[in-house]
Amino acid sequence: MDGDPLALERRFWEEGFHPLAGVDEAGRGCLAGPVVAAAVVLPREVELPGVTDSKLLSPTRREELLPLIQERAMGVGVGSAGPEEIDRLNILRATLLAMVRAVEALPVAPRFLLVDGRQTIPYPLPQKAVVKGDRRCLSIAAASIVAKVHRD
Repeated sequence: MDGDPLALERRFWEEGFHPLAGVDEAGRGCLAGPVVAAAVVLPREVELPGVTDSKLLSPTRREELLPLIQERAMGVGVGSAGPEEIDRLNILRATLLAMVRAVEALPVAPRFLLVDGRQTIPYPLPQKAVVKGDRRCLSIAAASIVAKVHRD
């Protein structure tokens, strides 16, 4: 992550949206198994060295970073949608459902969501879709690691 890894979060924090959650998924490209999503709420001043898009990290490095994320985050939530739901809803709607479940599993209620990808989720909070958010936003990168470790 270049520059300030919390730059996007800071923009919304300055507008009064604290806490906010970064949301991402893993497993959307898989042919079998669940799609898993995670939501991560970070404190304003947090350092998570090495945290970036989970696809850029080895499985071992993701496993090493997970406890650091869990320790330093204000909250971590995980949600999933199984193969039956994927078949019934389609992969996109199942992914959005898993993301909603991840947000609902947070122990801290966010006031804003930063969602990786091109669209927001069907959830009654202000939110912003962030293309390549797992490479541009620390809370989404953390969520990508949590989701990937839980999925794998």
